[in-house]
Amino acid sequence: MSNLSAFPITGRWAPKNPDNIQLYSVPTPNGIKISTALEEMGLAYDAHFISFAAGDQETPEFLSLNPNNKIPAIIDPNGPGGKPMALFESGAILMYLAEKTGKFLSTDPVKRWQTIQWLMFQMGGLGPMLGQLGFFIKFAGKDIEDPRPRQRYIDEAERLLSVLDQRLEGREYLVDDYSIADMAVFPWLRTIVGGYNATELVGWNDLENVPAYLERCLARPAAQIGVKTPAAP
Repeated sequence: MSNLSAFPITGRWAPKNPDNIQLYSVPTPNGIKISTALEEMGLAYDAHFISFAAGDQETPEFLSLNPNNKIPAIIDPNGPGGKPMALFESGAILMYLAEKTGKFLSTDPVKRWQTIQWLMFQMGGLGPMLGQLGFFIKFAGKDIEDPRPRQRYIDEAERLLSVLDQRLEGREYLVDDYSIADMAVFPWLRTIVGGYNATELVGWNDLENVPAYLERCLARPAAQIGVKTPAAP
């Protein structure tokens, strides 16, 4: 049995099975990426709910795992060389899990780099911009009187969705087969429809390919588990 006692976070969130990957997360878009990936890849994991309301992400135990105080983060008891390894940043975790399992990241050099390309598109563009959209239309930013910040992110969301829509023309997924790029993208698209109720603002119903793409991704059994994992205690 693996010994994870060297990681302070395990003193606060005890592993159910120390031989499993330990996931510290919340079912927000970035968290859903990893719970979905773990399910898709058939990896055994313990899911630990990190309560933002309780400030769990600011505790010394959590910060010992991710000094940037963000979810998700993992500990893999069977990391490189068979030694435990901690990792944060959802994009890095997706790539790590894909390489660990040999799944959802093609070994074909062209498809591999195209997948990484679209993963970076989500990490650097779609995620941050849709996050700001949510801030200005649903959360604290909605009370700011100056309309320019709000409109800036509406416009950028609409532009990025158009880029995705063009990419998906004639394709079921971003790079032929379902991949870690799709696992990264669909949770953020889901916020437009459900979390932010922003479909009209960003021209969602005028898109020809993205809505059906989201439905395909959400219909996968792993995604249906991923969007509600970890469950709040």
